[in-house]
Amino acid sequence: MDVTDGVAAPLGMLAELTHRCPLHCPYCSNPVELVARAAELDTAEWLDVLEQARALGVLQVHLSGGEPLARRDLPELVTRASELGCYVNLVTSGLGLTAERVADLADRGLAHVQLSVQGAEAARADRIAGARAHERKIAAAEVVTAAGLPLTVNAVLNRANHDQLPGIIALAERMGAERLELANTQYYGWALRNRAALQPTREQLAAAEPVVRAATERLRGRMEIVYVLADYHEEFPKPCMYGWGSRQFTVAPDGRVLPCPAASVIDTLPVASVRERPLAEIWYASETFNAYRGEDWMAEPCRSCARRTVDFGGCRCQAFLLTGDAAATDPVCSRSPNRGMVDALLRAPADVEFVMRG
Repeated sequence: MDVTDGVAAPLGMLAELTHRCPLHCPYCSNPVELVARAAELDTAEWLDVLEQARALGVLQVHLSGGEPLARRDLPELVTRASELGCYVNLVTSGLGLTAERVADLADRGLAHVQLSVQGAEAARADRIAGARAHERKIAAAEVVTAAGLPLTVNAVLNRANHDQLPGIIALAERMGAERLELANTQYYGWALRNRAALQPTREQLAAAEPVVRAATERLRGRMEIVYVLADYHEEFPKPCMYGWGSRQFTVAPDGRVLPCPAASVIDTLPVASVRERPLAEIWYASETFNAYRGEDWMAEPCRSCARRTVDFGGCRCQAFLLTGDAAATDPVCSRSPNRGMVDALLRAPADVEFVMRG
């Protein structure tokens, strides 16, 4: 693997083609201030990003949003990413994904589809999505599997759908998913705004664990299940990706390049754009990407903690949102002097309504 000054080349790029979306999910991690259509990179700019990303070493391109199907140039972008030798994944709500569109995208090199679901049945799922979408998602899964493409189903778990976990697993089976991601909500963007309404209870999480464990064993070899913990309730935080600026990056709809999809919340860091600087220069030399690489930035208790190579001090975005200091130990950590902030949030009243994504 190529390295420059000890920094490895990235393996993956999340290309957020647009923030436009037919759904209004209150757990969306897109920023509350969404990028307007007029500010989006145009086709030529995205094609150039793909060229630069492949030259940099990227092998996996995840086309996301918002809803990437809202981009008329999606077929052209899939074609070019595939021609460059990248594994191309479409991250979609499934709305608008017809048999004809799937067949065309598959012919152009699309390798995989990740489809979101919001619940186990239409009434609950459509309420969370803010749109009549559930049955259309089932139809989308049918055309994906009929085209011979591997399917991942992603369900963001929260207080409003945790009780439907067994049904969500059964739904993914019926959809023909090869992989199921059960991700407890992470609090960024719209999800942060709705944190009080989304937080699962300890009872819900305790009930989920044996369900996931049993399904993982029963479906072994047929469907992989990935369960993302609700880390506010954990002793230690989730890792910061594989380490800040380590393996992948995100390009926002307007060309800003971020170490992770939520990194724009750290407003103390400058964010470079592909409209202003080459992608390789941003990856290797920008202040944003070098700010929390390695361990030199760490303070105690992270600096002397044996877990620093496991969770990398936790999430930098979460640390900033809770403490105002992106270099702080993630307050989720039981060893953080700020753990009390998280405990207070867990005790907060939850009888509030969702604010739906714009």
